[in-house]
Amino acid sequence: MTSHDVVGLLRRRLGERRIGHSGTLDPDATGVLLCGVGNLTRFLRYLTDLPKTYTAEVVLGATTNTLDDSGEILETFDMSGVTLDAARAMVREHLTGPILQIPPMVSAIRIEGRRLHELAREGIEVERAARPVTVHRFEVEDTAQPGVLAIEVECSSGTYIRSLAADLGALLGGGAHVRTLRRTAIGTFGEDDASAPELAPVLSMAEGLRDYAHVVIDEEAARFVRHGRSLPRFGGDGPWVVCDQAGELLAMYEGAGEVARPSVVVPEAI
Repeated sequence: MTSHDVVGLLRRRLGERRIGHSGTLDPDATGVLLCGVGNLTRFLRYLTDLPKTYTAEVVLGATTNTLDDSGEILETFDMSGVTLDAARAMVREHLTGPILQIPPMVSAIRIEGRRLHELAREGIEVERAARPVTVHRFEVEDTAQPGVLAIEVECSSGTYIRSLAADLGALLGGGAHVRTLRRTAIGTFGEDDASAPELAPVLSMAEGLRDYAHVVIDEEAARFVRHGRSLPRFGGDGPWVVCDQAGELLAMYEGAGEVARPSVVVPEAI
């Protein structure tokens, strides 16, 4: 089931047109997908910005045109001599921390109004600028199958695991592609929180933004928030989820010098 399919199912189930998701899963990938319903769609960029965790297998010795096992094999290499220690060393030296990554042609990024994967299906390849991403954690283990490595990656939003696999293969002197890609977490939302779309619970907006610092304000301050007014800066770096004393989400605020300014305000019910 694609991300688009999930959104469509939720629209029918909940009778709500305003539904979006926090980041597309690759067509052959599985795992956690956060969706926003109703007013929470206005805050989806904050869910999209949360770090992601993935597991996958890296198949050494073959590159494909999609960088995963759904594509056609382009080249093969003898990588039987690659050791786990060598793979870990390349990951540690080149694929961990802040890195620059070129988005794959099969991604959903738009260039001049066209998604890259649409161009790729037409046999068109365009130049893509490298983008800064951060790989917070990249663990590599052997599997029972020779030439296949198991990986777990925690990374910033916008990181492509299939590109990490391809880069690892190249660094090891050959090529590689990814398979069995699974997103196991978005921020603190893990597989234990997830359910099938037809069963998934609908959380409050404040709970949906639980990964950000929450600030509870009194009714006088809440009136300022509802009118989009700045407030004295809260503690920490922000962004801050601002709630009323009943725990209802009012707005998301971000720091601006000595004050905090609203970036998104929940519209008042009419």
